[in-house]
Amino acid sequence: MKFTEEHEWLLLDGDEVTVGITDHAAKQLGDLVFVELPEAGAVVAKGDEIVTIESVKAASDIVAPLDGTITEVNEAIVEDPAKVNEDPMEIGWFFKMTLNDASDMDGLMDEDAYQEFIAD
Repeated sequence: MKFTEEHEWLLLDGDEVTVGITDHAAKQLGDLVFVELPEAGAVVAKGDEIVTIESVKAASDIVAPLDGTITEVNEAIVEDPAKVNEDPMEIGWFFKMTLNDASDMDGLMDEDAYQEFIAD
């Protein structure tokens, strides 16, 4: 599992990556009340705003962590955004994507580096 400075986690499975927000981010946001996901098949570039979430505290955009193509979205969190708060690292995943270059994952933080990042 890898992590971004935008508090996203990425789990590589074969040539596909599952993406969500970290437990830390979910706690910071508070209770989610709305999630809008990209369309499967969308081609995205690192940094593109592709997910919109709203919580009781704020609205926020989630960016594409790397370049690639969205292959699947988690419709369950659109219907029930609270699933993200309940379990952001498992059932609360946002989307899956294939990467243009899997070696881009090498530039992301591992769990120890992420824990150090959020401790600051």
